[in-house]
Amino acid sequence: MNEYLLFLQGFFKEPKRVGSVIPSSRFLAAKMVQAVPWDEVKTVAELGSGTGAITRFIKPQLHGSTKVLLFERDKRMRNNLRIEYPDFPCYSNACQLVRTIHQQDISQLDCIISGLPFFNFTSEMRKTLLHQIVQALKPGGIFVAFQYSLQMKKQFAKELTVEKIEFVPFNFPPAFVYTCRKREML
Repeated sequence: MNEYLLFLQGFFKEPKRVGSVIPSSRFLAAKMVQAVPWDEVKTVAELGSGTGAITRFIKPQLHGSTKVLLFERDKRMRNNLRIEYPDFPCYSNACQLVRTIHQQDISQLDCIISGLPFFNFTSEMRKTLLHQIVQALKPGGIFVAFQYSLQMKKQFAKELTVEKIEFVPFNFPPAFVYTCRKREML
């Protein structure tokens, strides 16, 4: 099925979970992938993989042994991802991130890339997701997320070091890419 149609159907079915009527643009996907030091990444999770708009840009960056886990709530999009990326295990619930990585024999992740519309979620769900992200990342691990506003800046900064925020105008709607890092243990 056409990825735009699939995405649009997902949006109409659950607009608070999908967050947009069309997939991320190639400009946004490229900006997200550029933020990652791929030569240091052995394990990565993508949260809210959707139709694979960002996954498509992740795949060419990978080194042979890099392990990728995808998370997508929408069943049809998840099934599409499993067909398109058979080497990347795909799961339905990012709120189970820590348990999932442990089931995959991964102690912590080097990188998490997120397309989740955090601001659309309840405060409890945002808190759960951020806790899972912080617990799953290794010290110094990188978290890259896009949002359609700066409203998550303060919440991200409570849990992570926000290294930079870049505006991507060529996306609908325009987006901000947050590059954050898990604080090193003292």
